[in-house]
Amino acid sequence: MNDRNEKIRNLLVPIFSVILGLVLGAILMAAFGYNPGQGYSSMLNASLGSQRSIGETLRQATPLIFTALGFSVANSAGFFNIGLSGQALCGWIVSVWVALAFPDLPKVILLPTCVILGALAGALAAAIPGVLRAFFGTSEVIVTIMMNYILLYLSTFALHDIMPDTYRSSLDSSNLIGQNASLRLPWLTQMFGGSRVNAGLFLALIALVVVWLLMKKTTLGFEIRSVGLNPFASEYAGMSSKRTIVFSMMISGALAGLGGVVEGLGTYQNFFVQTTSLAIGFDGMAVSLLGSGSAIGILLSALLFSILKIGGLGMQTGAGIPFEIVNVSIALIIFFVGINFLIRFIMAKFFQGKKQEAIVETVESKPTNQSQEGGEL
Repeated sequence: MNDRNEKIRNLLVPIFSVILGLVLGAILMAAFGYNPGQGYSSMLNASLGSQRSIGETLRQATPLIFTALGFSVANSAGFFNIGLSGQALCGWIVSVWVALAFPDLPKVILLPTCVILGALAGALAAAIPGVLRAFFGTSEVIVTIMMNYILLYLSTFALHDIMPDTYRSSLDSSNLIGQNASLRLPWLTQMFGGSRVNAGLFLALIALVVVWLLMKKTTLGFEIRSVGLNPFASEYAGMSSKRTIVFSMMISGALAGLGGVVEGLGTYQNFFVQTTSLAIGFDGMAVSLLGSGSAIGILLSALLFSILKIGGLGMQTGAGIPFEIVNVSIALIIFFVGINFLIRFIMAKFFQGKKQEAIVETVESKPTNQSQEGGEL
């Protein structure tokens, strides 16, 4: 019974977080003189109202799935990988660079090569804070935050001063990649009304299954979870916590790198100067937390965040509501996820009260049954 109640609580916490965030978002709209019903109606229409909008919603969710999976793996090992943005950026620029360097290679060779090298670029970027954490005890939070800035400015430097002029259409943008390196599928584009949804969506779904199998069914996944729970006990049991930390960080970075690959080879088809860290990195963290790190939870929360992001733009045009209010609603959802202990406490009291009521009813019913039996005798 306790396991059942715990599963129910794990399911209800993110649901309540979303509901509370949307309710407070509606109150905020009303407080500033906007119609919440019209606002949310415009949001749903913009994100799910047509084939093209559905395709864009799926496209927006795709990189979030990768970065959320990356955060989940690192979190299972007991630390926060806040460098997802920089690692995704590495995957983006490397995959596009390879595509521009070898445009004449057959698609069956070029596309997998770009994807693999992009993932490796993200893994190598994540290996640096992983090694520093494992062997020198440095804070992965500080290192990954600083790495985001380092990789952001290195990507700009690489585009301006290292990438050959023949690969660039301007100082701040590369050429478009060729069809042999593109993740776009004509039939998929036509199915969703000309949207930018691409084969990265299928890669993301495969990644969900692979990461679930890795974490639940393999020795490495068991070691990652064990180190996250107690690194000292894991060492005593014969596991190498240092190796596991580095491996988990590299897996996390590879997944984030794939998020960048999807943006480069699927959504934008090129690389251009980024003025700030990629939003998919920080949004992926929120997606993972809302989904409790589980595969199905990450899938559903990625779709929710995508609906909010795509639909938020529609709120501006359809209801005249500033996009900032949508961001406030997202922040409120994350806030309630962050204080999930309060929601769990309230639900625990609720379940405990229900249990006590059941016990009282059982105790009170026993004398009645005994008196009835005595009367019959």
